[in-house]
Amino acid sequence: MSALTIRRIIVLVIGLGAGALTAAIMVTVILPWLGPNAGIPISIAKYGYQYFLWTALPLGLFFVIWLDYFLKTKILPD
Repeated sequence: MSALTIRRIIVLVIGLGAGALTAAIMVTVILPWLGPNAGIPISIAKYGYQYFLWTALPLGLFFVIWLDYFLKTKILPD
C-alpha cells in the first residue's frame, strides 16, 4: 500500500472513532440534562443503537472532512 492509502485509512479510523466518542459523550453526559426528565441517566442501549449510529456517523464525517483537509489525503475533491 502506498503512503497516501495508509494516511486515508488512518483519517477514516480516527475521524469515525472521534465521531463515535463525541456521540457517546453527547448521549451519556449532555442529553440526560436536557428536557423534562433532567438528571435521569441515559445509556446508549436505552437511546437506541440505530439512533446512536445516525448520531455518530455525521459527527464522524465532520471529523473526517477536517482531518482530510489538514493531512492532505485528498479523499474529498478540491
